[in-house]
Amino acid sequence: MSEHPLNDLISTALTNIKSMVDVNTVIGNPVETANGAVIIPISRVGFGFAAGGSDIPSKEPTANNFGGGSGAGVSISPIGFLVVNGDTVKLLPVNSANTTVDKLIDSVPEMFDKVSGFVKNRKSEN
Repeated sequence: MSEHPLNDLISTALTNIKSMVDVNTVIGNPVETANGAVIIPISRVGFGFAAGGSDIPSKEPTANNFGGGSGAGVSISPIGFLVVNGDTVKLLPVNSANTTVDKLIDSVPEMFDKVSGFVKNRKSEN
């Protein structure tokens, strides 16, 4: 007994989705600037998929009447850019509406440097 036509329909749609989106869609190819910084684009990818069909009754016992269809959608939204410059790594979001958490995460390296400098100064004074 051969495979049901719906299986072929689903397999074809999923293969096409797979060929459209790979890891380079989410994490883009790095670009090196003239000053040696590396910029990596980051995107959000969403998928939607549907398939369906029905065997249509026939008066002929050997007829295989099948009607079906499938559809898929892909949504790609840029999130930001990861900038690596020497020992510094920053995430530059595409939208300018930073949340409190984003601001806190961005300020952690600066706070760490300030605390380290303060501790070093205290040790040198003692």
